[in-house]
Amino acid sequence: MAKPLPDISLSDEEREELHRIIRKSTSPQHKVLRAKIVLLAEKKMSTEAIMKELNISKNTTVKWRKRFSQNRLEGLDDEHRSGKPRTHQSDVRLKIATEACRPPETITHWSTRELAQHLSEQGIKVSHMTVQRVLSAEKIKPHLYEYWLNSTDPDFEAKQTEIIGLYMNPPENALVISVDEKTGLQALGRKHPNKPVKRDSTEKMEFEYKRHGTVSLIASLAVHQGEVMGKCYERHTNNEFIDFLEEIDQSYGHSNKEIHLIVDNLSVHKHQRVKDWLSERPNYFIHFTPTHASWLNQIELWFSIYARKIVKRGVFDSKDALIEKTLEFIKLYNKNSKPFRWTYTGDPLTI
Repeated sequence: MAKPLPDISLSDEEREELHRIIRKSTSPQHKVLRAKIVLLAEKKMSTEAIMKELNISKNTTVKWRKRFSQNRLEGLDDEHRSGKPRTHQSDVRLKIATEACRPPETITHWSTRELAQHLSEQGIKVSHMTVQRVLSAEKIKPHLYEYWLNSTDPDFEAKQTEIIGLYMNPPENALVISVDEKTGLQALGRKHPNKPVKRDSTEKMEFEYKRHGTVSLIASLAVHQGEVMGKCYERHTNNEFIDFLEEIDQSYGHSNKEIHLIVDNLSVHKHQRVKDWLSERPNYFIHFTPTHASWLNQIELWFSIYARKIVKRGVFDSKDALIEKTLEFIKLYNKNSKPFRWTYTGDPLTI
């Protein structure tokens, strides 16, 4: 008679971790399968039922059920295999990693073959696959790059703390409004209509386009309400900015609240006429983001949504069409708008 398999009983932490493995898009599929076996086993499903549900063999089902019972979550990992001894010693691997982190003299970055050839010229005979394995093990990726932006603002910490404080712990009877411009919006048309998405075929967009001019959008986000206001202009000078401030004042100025405006360091925002406008309204306060840190301004999050939903794949036959579509989107967005969940607390960013 076959020995009965042990019952599986999970703690809340173990169950959550197994579900996390299944949800995570980067989880290896073999690990996902093992997590599913354990979760089904906890439901008292028989080996045969699990085999049928997951379309797997009996050996696979029994193996991972037992492994989890014996070693819990660690039992779902592959066992260490000794494998073939390394051909190249640590000094060679160190040389590969070191050279990979040094920019080439002529080209912008190394490929594995170019790095293998470079090492060969220095008397180190390795294949490009060996180079690939070493770089992968050391998590060195010469083929990739990311942008980063350094702020030299001496008051960075104080400005950031002030803005984050308004986001996460605003004063009583205060309204926090994030404001910025999105300039140079192009009204691009196409020479031929798009071909819609079909089964096994993505949407097709004509490569050639027609320019119908540009407009500027000034928009604001009521940070703790989620409501967006916006208005399009031909230019983006202090005149347009003050006009938009008038729009904000008409909508929120009668509320008898302190109104805190968060803006970036564009010269338009610091114009003397803007200062005069604010000085006439003692309930208005303006806060500038640190230089090169406009990402602290929450309206940028909404601009990203707007760009993806309207601008990136939009087809417009005139500037008026772009303006009309923009204002329609703002109305649509506000029907279900809600505040962004701000989580950044000011901790140092890593590079």
